[in-house]
Amino acid sequence: MNMPAGKLTNGLIIANVVIFLIIWIFGWQQQALLRGGFFPIRLSGEALDLAAYGWLVPAWLTPLSSAFLHSGLLHISFNMLMLLFCGRFVEQAMGPGLMAILYVVGAYAAAFAQYAVDSGSMIPMVGASGAISAILGAYALLFARNRVDAVGPIPGHVVRIIWLTLAWVGIQLMIGVATSGSLQGIAIFAHIGGFVAGLLLTRPLLEWRFRSA
Repeated sequence: MNMPAGKLTNGLIIANVVIFLIIWIFGWQQQALLRGGFFPIRLSGEALDLAAYGWLVPAWLTPLSSAFLHSGLLHISFNMLMLLFCGRFVEQAMGPGLMAILYVVGAYAAAFAQYAVDSGSMIPMVGASGAISAILGAYALLFARNRVDAVGPIPGHVVRIIWLTLAWVGIQLMIGVATSGSLQGIAIFAHIGGFVAGLLLTRPLLEWRFRSA
């Protein structure tokens, strides 16, 4: 798959922005959220009373469909800035095909992490934050400048993953505490799930890329 560096990143940004604008222009915010948002309870096999909205995205696909829906201008702006800043570097290192895999796996890892902590939730989760968290995890691992030594039998690259995970978990928990009670809830466990997926997948994906080169 021969694509110029940054083309996938730009494509993801354009897709997210176009979808957001279409939904906003036609006033489909509620319909889009209910049809394509990720409801943890749907993965438990529970049926929701959403008959008034007709067809729904299949439950197994909502972790991905929800990653292309955003609740407002600030939400999508922040996510797209993070994707623009980190995505182009990760894409250059991995190539567009493997970064696409990382993005999709990040979206699913985020959804399943949120499901694991609140499987009965009827509150829909939307936004690319989980998928982008996987990109951020890869970026942090690829471009961290500090050298990490092994700790006993634990290799240095594993120690780095552990430290980055703990730091990200700490940041997300602080965000959760700071925004407690807010009507615009933040799915911090989804962010953690996506980030950890990025950390764990980066090395295998790079090995796959260069072994296949």
